[in-house]
Amino acid sequence: MFASYLIGLREGLEAALVVSILVAFLVKSDSRDRLPLVWAGVGAALALSIGFGALLTFTATHLSAQRQELFDAVTSLAATVFVTFMVFWMRSAARRLSGELRQKLGEALRLGATAVAVVAFLAVAREGLETALLWFAAVQGATTSASPLIGITLGLLTAVAIGWGLYRSALRINLTRFFTWTGLLLILVAAGIFKYGVHDLQEAGVLPGLATHAFDISGVLDPGAWYSTLLSGMFNITPQPSVLETIAWVVYAVPVLFFFLRSSGRTPAAPVPTQAQQAV
Repeated sequence: MFASYLIGLREGLEAALVVSILVAFLVKSDSRDRLPLVWAGVGAALALSIGFGALLTFTATHLSAQRQELFDAVTSLAATVFVTFMVFWMRSAARRLSGELRQKLGEALRLGATAVAVVAFLAVAREGLETALLWFAAVQGATTSASPLIGITLGLLTAVAIGWGLYRSALRINLTRFFTWTGLLLILVAAGIFKYGVHDLQEAGVLPGLATHAFDISGVLDPGAWYSTLLSGMFNITPQPSVLETIAWVVYAVPVLFFFLRSSGRTPAAPVPTQAQQAV
């Protein structure tokens, strides 16, 4: 549930910041009559994201066992690529995000009503589709479907509350630090998703070595303990991973963490203004 919460919080806050920038720009430019168009675009993006998540779930449940393993593997590997791109992109784009969105919305206002809705739709749809894909990949190893759903719902609600607080200037947080820490956690989540994708490929018979275990810590990591559930659900740490799964986790996590931390070290530590504040 915590992994799903983190995905909902991180992706939801990005979407909330985008919406707050668009709304603040329209309010500041005395174009409140265009606000319904922004909300229409946001609503369409949310509907598309929910539909995409439902399509993934429907497809996975109507495949044969082997094809389902392959489908889960493909979505896990795709989610790993997306989350890696997202955490690095957000670090480099966070400071210029407000200006870019204001420029696009200003051009859309000159083009007409439909363009405003399209800008809002495209800005939110990317976050929504990423959220659906990441959530689907993250919950493949979950024992129940209720906990991940509760987790991502709470994460999205928290993101909406934070986004509203930032827009109303009720909250002042260091967004650079926030995206750094959540980026670190998401990299570890992505490493677990990548490991699970390799496991699916092994179960589908595409990769060998499913029964060749790298180590066995089942005597230390009690499967019924709460911390075992947390580690398994958050980072896909299992008591008996295969050699190939372990190699996959290390090969992904070590270099990605290295480059992320190195880029973080080059980022000024001073707090940055909130995106909503920059917009106004």
